[in-house]
Amino acid sequence: MFIYSLPLFFAQIGVASPFELLVVAIGLFVVFFISAPYVDQTESPTFRGHYLFAAWTGNVTLQWVFWPFFLIFNISLFLADTFATRGLLTVSSWDEVHLMLLLPTVWWTTAIWRCSYNSQLRALTGGARFLTLVVFFEYGLKLLIRIDYPRLFFGCEELLLDYGSCF
Repeated sequence: MFIYSLPLFFAQIGVASPFELLVVAIGLFVVFFISAPYVDQTESPTFRGHYLFAAWTGNVTLQWVFWPFFLIFNISLFLADTFATRGLLTVSSWDEVHLMLLLPTVWWTTAIWRCSYNSQLRALTGGARFLTLVVFFEYGLKLLIRIDYPRLFFGCEELLLDYGSCF
């Protein structure tokens, strides 16, 4: 996350400084930590049957919902961004990758909020909820780059078939 987009955000777009973004991020994490539920849990939830449905209904521990999707999501974004910056992925294909990841991201966010009662530490609950918000900030930043600054991000000189998307 933010490997290619955040340097563009600070260097080229210049909407906020790194210090301002850090202050906002710390403030949001504190809010999520304070609003995290208190859990006095002696036994962890068990699920039988379908994992996706159990996570959707909040019957899975927070770690088993958060980490698998977080890793797959970040690897997918990193590969899509790497291929797009090198000119190996067209702009419309980059859009499709992000669109394909959007619905699972909504599922993941809902599952994180529902399964946050199944964690023993409030810091983990607050951190997981904060990172779901950060994922949507990443999506907003990538949408800004795609619409207003495509020539900064994409290798437009190498995209012969999709060159019109770079304007």
